[in-house]
Amino acid sequence: MEGFTWMLFILLPLVAFLYAAVGHGGASSYLMFLTIFNFAPEQIRPTALILNIIVSSMAFWAFQKTVKFPTKLFFCLIIFSIPAAFFGGKILIDTSLYKQILGILLFFPILKFLNIIPLPKAKRMEENWLLLGILGLGIGFVSGLIGIGGGIILSPILLLLGWTDMKETAAVSALFICLNSISGLLGSNFLSISYDSQLWILMPLTILGGGLGAYFGANVFNFKAVKITLTFVLFIAAIKLIFN
Repeated sequence: MEGFTWMLFILLPLVAFLYAAVGHGGASSYLMFLTIFNFAPEQIRPTALILNIIVSSMAFWAFQKTVKFPTKLFFCLIIFSIPAAFFGGKILIDTSLYKQILGILLFFPILKFLNIIPLPKAKRMEENWLLLGILGLGIGFVSGLIGIGGGIILSPILLLLGWTDMKETAAVSALFICLNSISGLLGSNFLSISYDSQLWILMPLTILGGGLGAYFGANVFNFKAVKITLTFVLFIAAIKLIFN
C-alpha cells in the first residue's frame, strides 16, 4: 500500500486542478482516493473538507471576477444549508454505506461533465424561497454527512433549472462549497483526530494544484478534453465504491 500511496501526490493535486477549473473544491475525489487507498475513515472526511475550503475559496475568488454574482439566489440557499451541514457533520455512518453513498454522488459531476444536463436558453421556473430552502437543507445535510461541499449536487440543478449560466454556476458553487465545508468541518471532531503524516505533505501540494486550476479555468481555457478524462476516472471509481 505504501508504494501506491505515493500516487496520491500526483492524483490529488491533479483532481484539485481540474475541479477548481470548473468552480468546485474537489472533495468528492479527495474522499474517493483517500478511501480507495485505505486511509483511516475518521481522517478522510476532515482532510477532504479542509482541502475543499481552501481550493473552493480560490475558485470563487477567480470566478467571481468574471460574472455578476447572483447574490439573492446564493443567500436563499446558504442560510438553510449551513446549519444542515453542521448537523450532518456530527453524524458518522457505517464505512460500507459511506462508500456506496459517495459512489452514487460521483454520478452528479459525471452528468455535468458529459453535458447530459442541457443548458436552457431561459429560466425553466422562477426562483422561490421554498424550493431554494429545500435544496439548501437537503444538499447541506448530505454535504456534512459525507464530507463534501455540495457543489457536485448543486451545479447540475442550477443549470437544469436555468437559474445560472456556466460561469455563474461555478462562482455560486465555489462559495457554497466553501461555506458548507466550514460548517461541516466545525460539526465534526476534526481537532481531536491524529492525522497520518503523509496527509500533511499532500495538503499543500493539493492546494497548489487547486490554485493553478482556479486561475486557468477562470481566465485561460476550456477543459473539454480533461473533463472527459476526469469523467472516465470518476465513473470507474463510482462503480468500484458502489459494488466493492
